[in-house]
Amino acid sequence: MTALPPVTAERADGKPPRLQLEGVRHAYGQLQVLDGVSLHLSEGELVTILGPSGCGKSTIFSILTGAVCQNSGDVLIDDAPLGPRTERFAVMPQTDALLPWRRVIDNVTLGLEVQGLSRRAARARAQPLLATFGLEDFARAYPFQLSGGMRQRAALLRTVVQDRSVLLLDEPFGALDALTRTDMQTWLESVWDTFRWSVLLITHDIREAVFLSDRIYVLSPRPARVVAEITVQLTRPRRMDQMSSPVFVRAETQLREVLFDTRVQGDHPDPLPSR
Repeated sequence: MTALPPVTAERADGKPPRLQLEGVRHAYGQLQVLDGVSLHLSEGELVTILGPSGCGKSTIFSILTGAVCQNSGDVLIDDAPLGPRTERFAVMPQTDALLPWRRVIDNVTLGLEVQGLSRRAARARAQPLLATFGLEDFARAYPFQLSGGMRQRAALLRTVVQDRSVLLLDEPFGALDALTRTDMQTWLESVWDTFRWSVLLITHDIREAVFLSDRIYVLSPRPARVVAEITVQLTRPRRMDQMSSPVFVRAETQLREVLFDTRVQGDHPDPLPSR
């Protein structure tokens, strides 16, 4: 486990992190949810936020996308204040949110059409990626004709085709069965290793966090603060057999210990739906 580095620290190549949160606080009325959260995401890095249910993980995404405004603290994108314009982020929610009346090709281009691209131009941008996402033979299919894993692939393609600076993945595989989730984790790692998107991931799955991440931030119970930052030392590309390696087991054990300690020491007993 390493101490949280200063959020303003530059990368080894002299560039600032792609995304920085410094001392971010937020409350819903009298309920304090975030208590000075600081974290950073570098270009081409996959970073996970892990913490107890309801601690405020998704509130961080709400701030980044402009759904709410933090009460205090700074959010920087490419070393500049985020401001009211939040088009630098593309979000993949917990559910695939595919529109049942639109074919796959028109679901994955929906974000581009909302941005003002014609349907023809949006399809031209998405078409080359269909094969990479395993959807080449299903472009004309409707969502009900897809498996759960294929629906999630379509949802991720809809996210990445927008070509935003940062991808925000909010428990993207949480609704899948265990076998499909494992397949999707392996697939996502391989695709990410090809494109090296800048990704901020929320998950409750410790093994998923270790398998996919470069670094993991652990949040305390609400009001959330960063209690640990763990760097995953596994080599890439990741393989399923690494899950039994000493490096993987050590990181997994470390995360479980930190999460257990935060639950035991937490002083936030009031119930709140997960945000």
